[in-house]
Amino acid sequence: MKYGVIVAEDEILIQQNIIKKIENSGAGFTVVGNAQTGIQALDLINSCNPYLLVTDIRMPVMDGLELIEQARENHPDLDVIVVSGYSDFEYAKRAIHLQVREYLLKPVDEDQLRTVLSSLANKYRMEEQELEKSFSGEFSCRSSREIAELLKDYLTREYDHDINMNLIAEKLNYSPSYLSKVFLQTYHMPPTKYLISLRMQKAKKLMDRNPGYPIHMIGEAVGYDDPGYFSRIFKKYEGVSPQKYRGGSGTDTADDAVD
Repeated sequence: MKYGVIVAEDEILIQQNIIKKIENSGAGFTVVGNAQTGIQALDLINSCNPYLLVTDIRMPVMDGLELIEQARENHPDLDVIVVSGYSDFEYAKRAIHLQVREYLLKPVDEDQLRTVLSSLANKYRMEEQELEKSFSGEFSCRSSREIAELLKDYLTREYDHDINMNLIAEKLNYSPSYLSKVFLQTYHMPPTKYLISLRMQKAKKLMDRNPGYPIHMIGEAVGYDDPGYFSRIFKKYEGVSPQKYRGGSGTDTADDAVD
């Protein structure tokens, strides 16, 4: 299996060098698109559904960190490697908070890149093995609604684990865009939004029922290993931070599509 990669780098010679190193890594990755601005990269991510984004930070129109934030809106499982000529700690700190897989300085060391890519490929293979336990049988004869229901059942059951929609789509022998389409037709939201909504509802219930639990434990319990990332997602979807939610009424359990 080949894992798709988007490379975003405004300096064309550096971009071509990174692409060459990825293609020659032997880790199972293939570059499916390349961009010189964050806007171009975002369009490619939305159309190609890659497993991995390799991006510079300093780019025109939209920088790499903003690109990551916007890409994660519709692709929360997108893995990211940041490549930068700037060793400024603030960039690295922001990149870490965005849950990037690795922060590499230019010029990119080929062995270091290969190590990161091999680690990601191993992660995908392990996830594929886990999916084998959840999905079996022939899916081509199932209706679109049955496929959507199967995916919903899986997300509801495995919401607290890492979930990669590309791997699920390949296991079911459908494209990620088709899988998202049939889910949207059935449940009126993309599967990624359903998963986030489900996780937020579960997090609120955990906070309501366990007021003494630390916020990082709440995040981990619903599938977010990074407490900062969990807090940002929670605030974006609930309007307040987990800390303020807990300090408020703490009992708001409004009806939601995930119930």
